[in-house]
Amino acid sequence: MIGAVGGFPIFEAAQPGPGFGRFLEGMRRLQDLAVSANPDSDTWDDAADRVEELVKLLGPFQAPEGVGPANRVPALPGAGSLLMPPWFVDKFDADGVELRVTFSRYHVGGNYAVHGGVLPLLFDSVFGMVIHAAPRPVSRTAYLHVDYRKVTPIDTSLIAKGRVKEVEGRKTFVAAELFDPEGNLLAEANGLMVSLLPGQP
Repeated sequence: MIGAVGGFPIFEAAQPGPGFGRFLEGMRRLQDLAVSANPDSDTWDDAADRVEELVKLLGPFQAPEGVGPANRVPALPGAGSLLMPPWFVDKFDADGVELRVTFSRYHVGGNYAVHGGVLPLLFDSVFGMVIHAAPRPVSRTAYLHVDYRKVTPIDTSLIAKGRVKEVEGRKTFVAAELFDPEGNLLAEANGLMVSLLPGQP
Protein backbone atom coordinates (compact mmCIF):
# COMPACT_ATOMS: atom_id res chain seq x y z
CA MET A 1 0.00 0.00 0.00
CA ILE A 2 1.40 3.42 -0.93
CA GLY A 3 -1.18 5.74 0.61
CA ALA A 4 -4.87 6.39 0.69
CA VAL A 5 -7.48 8.66 -0.85
CA GLY A 6 -10.27 9.25 1.60
CA GLY A 7 -10.28 5.93 3.42
CA PHE A 8 -9.60 3.96 0.23
CA PRO A 9 -6.09 2.46 0.01
CA ILE A 10 -3.98 2.74 -3.12
CA PHE A 11 -1.86 -0.33 -3.80
CA GLU A 12 1.39 -0.78 -5.70
CA ALA A 13 1.68 -3.30 -8.51
CA ALA A 14 2.97 -6.67 -7.33
CA GLN A 15 5.72 -8.81 -8.85
CA PRO A 16 5.08 -12.29 -7.44
CA GLY A 17 7.15 -14.17 -10.03
CA PRO A 18 6.12 -16.59 -12.81
CA GLY A 19 4.78 -19.20 -10.42
CA PHE A 20 1.81 -16.99 -9.60
CA GLY A 21 0.84 -16.70 -13.27
CA ARG A 22 1.01 -20.49 -13.65
CA PHE A 23 -1.04 -20.86 -10.47
CA LEU A 24 -3.75 -18.52 -11.79
CA GLU A 25 -3.89 -20.29 -15.14
CA GLY A 26 -4.29 -23.63 -13.39
CA MET A 27 -6.92 -22.26 -11.02
CA ARG A 28 -8.95 -20.81 -13.89
CA ARG A 29 -8.93 -24.21 -15.58
CA LEU A 30 -9.84 -25.84 -12.28
CA GLN A 31 -12.80 -23.48 -11.90
CA ASP A 32 -14.03 -24.53 -15.36
CA LEU A 33 -13.67 -28.20 -14.46
CA ALA A 34 -15.34 -27.70 -11.08
CA VAL A 35 -18.56 -26.72 -12.87
CA SER A 36 -18.30 -29.13 -15.81
CA ALA A 37 -16.56 -32.36 -14.75
CA ASN A 38 -18.65 -35.44 -13.96
CA PRO A 39 -16.31 -38.14 -12.62
CA ASP A 40 -17.11 -41.04 -10.33
CA SER A 41 -17.33 -40.73 -6.57
CA ASP A 42 -13.78 -41.96 -5.96
CA THR A 43 -12.38 -39.29 -8.28
CA TRP A 44 -14.29 -36.57 -6.41
CA ASP A 45 -12.81 -37.88 -3.17
CA ASP A 46 -9.33 -37.78 -4.69
CA ALA A 47 -9.90 -34.25 -6.00
CA ALA A 48 -11.15 -33.10 -2.60
CA ASP A 49 -8.03 -34.55 -0.93
CA ARG A 50 -5.80 -32.62 -3.35
CA VAL A 51 -7.70 -29.37 -2.84
CA GLU A 52 -7.43 -29.78 0.92
CA GLU A 53 -3.68 -30.27 0.54
CA LEU A 54 -3.44 -27.06 -1.50
CA VAL A 55 -5.41 -25.17 1.14
CA LYS A 56 -3.05 -26.55 3.78
CA LEU A 57 -0.04 -25.40 1.72
CA LEU A 58 -1.28 -21.84 1.19
CA GLY A 59 -3.13 -21.33 4.48
CA PRO A 60 -0.12 -20.10 6.50
CA PHE A 61 0.54 -17.38 3.93
CA GLN A 62 -2.87 -15.66 3.99
CA ALA A 63 -2.22 -11.91 3.99
CA PRO A 64 -4.23 -8.67 4.24
CA GLU A 65 -5.66 -6.92 1.19
CA GLY A 66 -2.93 -5.21 -0.78
CA VAL A 67 -0.22 -7.57 0.45
CA GLY A 68 -1.13 -10.66 -1.58
CA PRO A 69 -0.61 -10.27 -5.34
CA ALA A 70 -4.23 -10.91 -6.42
CA ASN A 71 -5.63 -7.93 -8.37
CA ARG A 72 -2.21 -6.24 -8.35
CA VAL A 73 -0.43 -7.77 -11.35
CA PRO A 74 -1.36 -5.68 -14.42
CA ALA A 75 0.50 -7.99 -16.82
CA LEU A 76 -1.73 -10.97 -15.96
CA PRO A 77 -5.31 -11.56 -17.18
CA GLY A 78 -7.77 -9.77 -14.92
CA ALA A 79 -4.81 -8.17 -13.11
CA GLY A 80 -4.23 -11.52 -11.40
CA SER A 81 -7.66 -11.78 -9.76
CA LEU A 82 -9.69 -15.00 -9.99
CA LEU A 83 -12.81 -12.97 -9.18
CA MET A 84 -12.53 -11.20 -12.53
CA PRO A 85 -13.03 -12.79 -15.93
CA PRO A 86 -9.62 -12.77 -17.64
CA TRP A 87 -9.19 -9.50 -19.48
CA PHE A 88 -6.35 -7.54 -21.07
CA VAL A 89 -6.29 -3.75 -21.39
CA ASP A 90 -5.68 -2.45 -24.93
CA LYS A 91 -6.51 1.22 -24.34
CA PHE A 92 -6.25 3.28 -21.17
CA ASP A 93 -6.42 7.06 -21.54
CA ALA A 94 -8.61 10.08 -20.83
CA ASP A 95 -10.84 9.29 -23.82
CA GLY A 96 -11.76 5.90 -22.41
CA VAL A 97 -10.63 2.32 -21.93
CA GLU A 98 -10.84 -0.81 -24.06
CA LEU A 99 -10.41 -4.41 -22.92
CA ARG A 100 -10.31 -7.87 -24.48
CA VAL A 101 -12.18 -10.35 -22.31
CA THR A 102 -12.98 -14.04 -22.69
CA PHE A 103 -15.54 -15.81 -20.55
CA SER A 104 -15.31 -19.57 -19.99
CA ARG A 105 -17.41 -22.49 -18.76
CA TYR A 106 -17.07 -21.22 -15.19
CA HIS A 107 -19.13 -18.13 -16.15
CA VAL A 108 -22.06 -20.00 -17.72
CA GLY A 109 -25.52 -19.27 -16.37
CA GLY A 110 -27.32 -21.69 -18.65
CA ASN A 111 -27.38 -22.96 -22.24
CA TYR A 112 -23.67 -22.09 -22.62
CA ALA A 113 -24.39 -18.36 -22.25
CA VAL A 114 -22.55 -16.12 -19.80
CA HIS A 115 -24.52 -15.66 -16.57
CA GLY A 116 -26.24 -12.27 -16.56
CA GLY A 117 -24.85 -11.48 -13.12
CA VAL A 118 -21.26 -11.72 -14.36
CA LEU A 119 -21.63 -8.81 -16.78
CA PRO A 120 -22.20 -6.16 -14.07
CA LEU A 121 -18.98 -7.38 -12.45
CA LEU A 122 -17.13 -6.76 -15.70
CA PHE A 123 -18.75 -3.37 -16.26
CA ASP A 124 -18.00 -2.26 -12.69
CA SER A 125 -14.34 -3.09 -13.28
CA VAL A 126 -14.42 -1.14 -16.55
CA PHE A 127 -15.94 1.85 -14.74
CA GLY A 128 -13.17 1.77 -12.16
CA MET A 129 -10.59 1.82 -14.94
CA VAL A 130 -12.40 4.69 -16.64
CA ILE A 131 -12.19 6.73 -13.43
CA HIS A 132 -8.45 6.16 -13.14
CA ALA A 133 -7.79 6.80 -16.81
CA ALA A 134 -9.85 10.02 -16.99
CA PRO A 135 -8.28 10.84 -14.45
CA ARG A 136 -10.94 11.42 -11.79
CA PRO A 137 -10.64 11.19 -7.99
CA VAL A 138 -10.88 7.74 -6.41
CA SER A 139 -14.60 6.87 -6.49
CA ARG A 140 -17.11 4.21 -5.57
CA THR A 141 -20.02 2.96 -7.63
CA ALA A 142 -23.30 4.66 -6.72
CA TYR A 143 -25.35 2.79 -9.29
CA LEU A 144 -24.85 0.54 -12.30
CA HIS A 145 -27.56 -0.28 -14.84
CA VAL A 146 -27.09 -3.01 -17.47
CA ASP A 147 -29.15 -3.60 -20.62
CA TYR A 148 -28.72 -7.04 -22.19
CA ARG A 149 -28.96 -6.93 -25.99
CA LYS A 150 -27.78 -10.38 -27.11
CA VAL A 151 -26.61 -13.62 -25.52
CA THR A 152 -22.98 -13.29 -24.41
CA PRO A 153 -20.96 -16.33 -25.57
CA ILE A 154 -18.16 -18.16 -23.78
CA ASP A 155 -14.77 -19.06 -25.31
CA THR A 156 -14.90 -15.99 -27.56
CA SER A 157 -12.66 -12.92 -27.42
CA LEU A 158 -14.97 -9.97 -26.75
CA ILE A 159 -14.35 -6.22 -26.60
CA ALA A 160 -15.44 -4.02 -23.70
CA LYS A 161 -15.28 -0.24 -24.07
CA GLY A 162 -15.90 2.40 -21.39
CA ARG A 163 -15.79 6.18 -21.10
CA VAL A 164 -16.83 9.21 -19.07
CA LYS A 165 -20.11 10.74 -20.22
CA GLU A 166 -20.44 13.71 -17.87
CA VAL A 167 -18.94 15.18 -14.71
CA GLU A 168 -20.86 17.09 -12.05
CA GLY A 169 -18.73 17.92 -9.01
CA ARG A 170 -18.06 14.64 -7.19
CA LYS A 171 -20.25 12.73 -9.65
CA THR A 172 -18.86 11.02 -12.75
CA PHE A 173 -21.42 9.53 -15.11
CA VAL A 174 -19.94 6.63 -17.08
CA ALA A 175 -20.98 4.28 -19.87
CA ALA A 176 -19.67 1.02 -21.35
CA GLU A 177 -20.48 -1.53 -24.02
CA LEU A 178 -19.57 -5.15 -24.72
CA PHE A 179 -19.17 -6.31 -28.33
CA ASP A 180 -18.57 -9.64 -30.06
CA PRO A 181 -15.81 -10.03 -32.71
CA GLU A 182 -18.25 -8.99 -35.48
CA GLY A 183 -19.08 -5.75 -33.67
CA ASN A 184 -22.52 -6.83 -32.45
CA LEU A 185 -23.60 -5.14 -29.22
CA LEU A 186 -24.08 -7.77 -26.51
CA ALA A 187 -24.72 -5.55 -23.50
CA GLU A 188 -24.36 -1.93 -22.42
CA ALA A 189 -24.16 -0.24 -19.06
CA ASN A 190 -24.55 3.18 -17.51
CA GLY A 191 -23.35 4.11 -14.07
CA LEU A 192 -22.61 6.80 -11.56
CA MET A 193 -19.28 6.95 -9.75
CA VAL A 194 -18.99 9.28 -6.74
CA SER A 195 -15.60 10.48 -5.50
CA LEU A 196 -14.75 9.72 -1.89
CA LEU A 197 -14.72 12.28 0.89
CA PRO A 198 -11.75 12.41 3.32
CA GLY A 199 -11.86 9.31 5.51
CA GLN A 200 -14.70 7.72 3.52
CA PRO A 201 -14.14 3.96 2.97
